[in-house]
Amino acid sequence: MSFIPNHIQNLQPYRPGKPVSEVQRELGLERVIKLASNENPRGPSPRAVAAIAGVLNEIHYYPNGGYDLRCALAERFNVNLENVIAGHGSEGLLGILMRTVLDDGDEMVTCRGTFVGFIVLARASGKTLKLAPPDNYRFDLEAILDLVTPRTKLIYLANPNNPTGTAFMAAEFERFMERVPPDVLVVMDEAYFEYAVRHSDYPDSLKYRFDNVVTLRTFSKAYGLAGVRIGYAFGHERIIGSMLKVKFPFEPNSLAQAAALAALDDEEFLRETVEMNARGISVLTEGFVELGFEPVSSLANFVMLPLADEREVTRLYNAVLRKGIVTRPLAGFGFPHALRVSTGTDEQNAACIEAFQQALSETTVEP
Repeated sequence: MSFIPNHIQNLQPYRPGKPVSEVQRELGLERVIKLASNENPRGPSPRAVAAIAGVLNEIHYYPNGGYDLRCALAERFNVNLENVIAGHGSEGLLGILMRTVLDDGDEMVTCRGTFVGFIVLARASGKTLKLAPPDNYRFDLEAILDLVTPRTKLIYLANPNNPTGTAFMAAEFERFMERVPPDVLVVMDEAYFEYAVRHSDYPDSLKYRFDNVVTLRTFSKAYGLAGVRIGYAFGHERIIGSMLKVKFPFEPNSLAQAAALAALDDEEFLRETVEMNARGISVLTEGFVELGFEPVSSLANFVMLPLADEREVTRLYNAVLRKGIVTRPLAGFGFPHALRVSTGTDEQNAACIEAFQQALSETTVEP
């Protein structure tokens, strides 16, 4: 007898990148640089670390459900408290949103080759998920609109997209929203917002204040708080109010909220992180081009390298791994022929390009 429905039995779970400790143990390496998971190579804001230490003696109390962070975010982004929610990362909030708005018979639409976390959550819901084809590694908004039916309840857009780093610009988003039915919810996953917003044509979805748009953001990337799982979302008060009913009452935890509040105020740390990432994208992109690759232009904190096929990906991945550089093969994201490389510190980026150069001289890989 099985108690597990078929859509769960057949579900392919999200598989995170290899941790540094595992690579060191497997290959006997002292120095390993992890450029696989789009983390902040600078680490967390020192203010966030101090804030966590400052509340450790209060963890016998239940958290307040992110109330303090919601207040700070409402003030920072000039919205009402009723328009913002905090939770266990933007991915956790995405799960809450699905449980809140989806009903039997509802359908979701997104593009192939987007954030695998959404794909897992969508398929775990048991609802119908439709995938539009990408256009040169970019979200094809027209193709997504072609899949919308009267049963469509939710459209998921990651901007910039993970794992491609591509983004659609303001004019494209505006044309898209003109054609989206008002009863279809558009989820804008802006996990890499802090990096992308430097580009003048990037659409900050929050500024439009559409009633049928929910904006997801996170402290995991530019703020360096991936380990404490803290994110937030903006939306119409009816949507956010309903999400607050569904989420666990004490989410997020006290340590995560304290860290997020401190990180939010550390503007110098954020500025230096964004500047270092811009240097990293430039160094990696130019370095890969010089080595004969054709990296996809990225507005995030990683670069995607298309190769000849999955065999070439495996060969190159293992070759640079033996040199202590951990990257991310993208078969699980829908691009078996591609590899993703996150930006590191200036020194780590230089070491990465050197490792790729050495790997190419030692083995035959076709970009």
